[in-house]
Amino acid sequence: MSESKIALITGGSRGLGKEMALNLSAAGYRVVITYHTHRTGAEEVLNTIHEMGGKAAAIPIDLENQSAISGFVVELSRVLREEFATERLDVLINNAGMGATIPFEKVTEDDFDRFMQVHLKSVFFLTQQIVPLLNDGGRVIQISSGTTRFCVPGYSIYAMMKGGVEVFTRYLAKELGPRGITVNTVAPGPVETDFNNASLRNNPDRKMAAIQMAALGRVAQPDDIASVIRFLCSDDSRWITGQRIEVSGGITL
Repeated sequence: MSESKIALITGGSRGLGKEMALNLSAAGYRVVITYHTHRTGAEEVLNTIHEMGGKAAAIPIDLENQSAISGFVVELSRVLREEFATERLDVLINNAGMGATIPFEKVTEDDFDRFMQVHLKSVFFLTQQIVPLLNDGGRVIQISSGTTRFCVPGYSIYAMMKGGVEVFTRYLAKELGPRGITVNTVAPGPVETDFNNASLRNNPDRKMAAIQMAALGRVAQPDDIASVIRFLCSDDSRWITGQRIEVSGGITL
């Protein structure tokens, strides 16, 4: 991969986003990550990339605040000019999110609005403002969830919003196709990260249940997902667009 290519990864300070950043950097990409409150984690990611000989930057954004998006894009443009000597991106990965297990009957309107803002509305409008910065032939990758196909109690609002992102992916692929930009969704199954307060890692019974449902007999590690992201960023994926790609080890087949 060309080292001139630049990828923007939202939520890149930990978990899957961190692994994506490290994986793409190792493949020759320059990387911009976003973070919300986890500044120390973002700095650790940057330090690791710099130690690997790569180039990276981190920009904060609060995706619960819709008005923050335009200011973020202004700052991103500044960083691209001053730190990367360009005004363009090649890849946008909409990864940032939050988790909570809330039974349907206990969901409040505030819960619903927060999940909609972070997982759906901000994805739509951030993408809208980033697309003009994308080079023709670029990539947009959305991170969804296996829970849009199979049901996990307590994930109703999370999965609803991710389902919306999957529909958005198909429409965006159609509208950006004339520019040669591919748009795809990656839908992980259970992954052992700190997502949703490390609910999988901290709950042995839940982890074992996931293992027993997976055809490959284990839960995912972050690199299992990041390697698929790397492929979708590459030229080898040039004829794949508008797709939902589940990366779940064959769970609930």
